Amino acid sequence: MARSLIAFALAAAALAAAVSPAVAEVAGGKPVVLVVSYPVGGGADLMARLIAPRMAEALGQTVLVDNKPGGAGQLAGAYVAKAAPDGATLLLDASSFAVTPALYPRMSYDPTKAFTPIAVLALFPNVLVAYPQFPPADVQGVLAAARAAPGKVAFASSGNGSAQHLAGALFEDIGKVSLLHVPYRGGGPAMTDVMGGQVPLFFANLASSLPQIQNKRLRPMAVTSRTRSPALPNVPTMEEAGLKGYEVYEWNPVLAPAGISADTRRQLVAAVQRAMAAPEVQERIRTLGGEAFTGGPDAAAKFLKDQRELWSGIVRERNIKAE
Repeated sequence: MARSLIAFALAAAALAAAVSPAVAEVAGGKPVVLVVSYPVGGGADLMARLIAPRMAEALGQTVLVDNKPGGAGQLAGAYVAKAAPDGATLLLDASSFAVTPALYPRMSYDPTKAFTPIAVLALFPNVLVAYPQFPPADVQGVLAAARAAPGKVAFASSGNGSAQHLAGALFEDIGKVSLLHVPYRGGGPAMTDVMGGQVPLFFANLASSLPQIQNKRLRPMAVTSRTRSPALPNVPTMEEAGLKGYEVYEWNPVLAPAGISADTRRQLVAAVQRAMAAPEVQERIRTLGGEAFTGGPDAAAKFLKDQRELWSGIVRERNIKAE
């Protein structure tokens, strides 16, 4: 990960050098607004407030954060989809961006056509955790228990169609097992009940669960990333634990309205990459258990397409419905 971050920083520095604040004026110098699809205090909001001041430095103009939560990201998405494609209004969403079209087929906009990808900021793995007294010691033990009692081994999530629910659905799909999904209204209540033993398993956000893992209130079984997390170096990946091809992240895309000019897009890409290359941003991402997404806008567009295909398939196969 260290090598990828260094390579990312060098690439971002080269891009930033080509766009100095004196020439990188977007939307006639108007403030650039990052419209965040979730409330203040969440992961998407944290990333927006982390990069906004660094983007402002790169662009030489004000960058604001405006939270518009609601409709699993659809409120903010519709607002930005209708905005002028001049670079002044951007969407900073969450990984639900790839799932919402499958859960809500009658959206007021087509997310595959309404936006131009600017960047994917970072990848944050989940971690499968259990309450400490849960008998299975590892992933293979969970699979064995689930096969012995189909539909009886339960996992909590923050709601139907949430990142945690989908992580569990992919676990079922690859592991060829059936679990009992117990949706909650938010990750906090779900984690509380797992720590209390009311539900044995939870595909938790690594950053939010790390303190509870460290104080032994949750037992980690596997991380959902491609490689082990530096935050939990002794915890195997799902693939190491026997689930070949299992890889799940929570992530945050930055998107502009469709129709943005190539020059404006280039300026915004450079500003975001310069912001992400800042040492304090990289360090904050590492402390949250994540890693920077090192690809450019074309790689971001492909990543979004791949994620839509993956999760739309899971939603259909598992017959997942929105609440």
